[in-house]
Amino acid sequence: MEHTPTNTRAEYYKISAFIFLYFFTWSASIGLLAIWLGQKANLSGAEIGTVFAVNGIFSVILKPIYGYILDKIGMSKYLLYFVVLMSALMAPFFIYVYQPLLLSNTLLGIIVGAIYLSFAWYAGVAACESYTDRFSRLNGMEFGQIRMWGSLGWAVASSFSGLLFNLSPAYNFILGSMASVIMLIVLFSLKVNVNSAHASEVLAKDKIVPADVWQLLRSRKLWAFCLYVAGVVWMMFIAEQQFSRYFVTFFADVHQGNAIFGYLGTVQSGMEFIMYMVIPLFVNRIGAKRGLLLVGALVGARLIISGLCDSHLLISLLKPLYGLEICLLLVSVFKYIAEHFDKRVNATMYLLGYQAMLYVGNVVVSSPAGILYDRIGFEQTYIIMGATALLFTLISAFTLSACQTRSRAKYDVAENSAAK
Repeated sequence: MEHTPTNTRAEYYKISAFIFLYFFTWSASIGLLAIWLGQKANLSGAEIGTVFAVNGIFSVILKPIYGYILDKIGMSKYLLYFVVLMSALMAPFFIYVYQPLLLSNTLLGIIVGAIYLSFAWYAGVAACESYTDRFSRLNGMEFGQIRMWGSLGWAVASSFSGLLFNLSPAYNFILGSMASVIMLIVLFSLKVNVNSAHASEVLAKDKIVPADVWQLLRSRKLWAFCLYVAGVVWMMFIAEQQFSRYFVTFFADVHQGNAIFGYLGTVQSGMEFIMYMVIPLFVNRIGAKRGLLLVGALVGARLIISGLCDSHLLISLLKPLYGLEICLLLVSVFKYIAEHFDKRVNATMYLLGYQAMLYVGNVVVSSPAGILYDRIGFEQTYIIMGATALLFTLISAFTLSACQTRSRAKYDVAENSAAK
């Protein structure tokens, strides 16, 4: 982390602790959602795909609303309080509401689950990350060097979540609720200085209005960015949704597969933690556009190789590479948005152009992907996804806007982006 005054450093530790706890909670519970849906709710591959698709519908609706609220309230923490309170309800919801509904009335359970998961997680994590990005720039920090603590939180929980799941998934959900209460206390103590030296470069004098959203929707840069998300990021995340089910097929004992998948989640998150220290500097050097294109190449190659491999050792080596991809992707996305879009719509652009667009993929592709898993197998489906990612990476090389590198001042590009 860059040198900062003592008071700013204290707030860095607090926001980092908040992100750590949020991802710890997610990993301990939601990280094993696909396995839980298959083994405990008795859903088929196609039904699990439908769950993620319906989750995507509600996320697509809620994320732009969350983004607009964040741009409207600036650095106020009210939305984050709501997200944390929702996550604290995880244990009673999963144990007494979600699982019984999925077993007795699957469709109603899917809908109710999608509403809750969107409020607390699928839209909630986007709001937390967008707020963290703005907080980091407000205090002259790098987003990646805060977000890396989220990866550590995921790694810590992943180190035992699989074993805990084998005992009883209820333990995972109870742990998540307890961590959420601690998270709420940390959030209360976080102090935000809206008069910092970087405030004028990060916070707009005029708050967002509906006309700003309309102007954003008419932007060619928005739709060029969305094309990249559709072709590359959709493949990356949708392949990951049921990757745990594919992974455990390489093991004779499903419980052994569950446990090893949890261990590899720890390795993956550990890789993210390390990479977040250096990736911001790397992206500053090569530019955000090249960072996005590199992600596309990595995703395409990993998915194709995953479809071709027949060894539990090779699939175990490929799994942690997802950590490198997600780290490079997220840092590049935030830097690309900061450079090419007005600061009044910063959160809206992230939650609409990236996060909501990402979950449009859940609606459009999750169910067909689940059907393909059942009909032609994971192997052929992953090869198709990998080839698609490579094709859209090539297209995006011509459609994404060029980015400046570290040679330009960090905040000048954000200030001048509206004129481009």
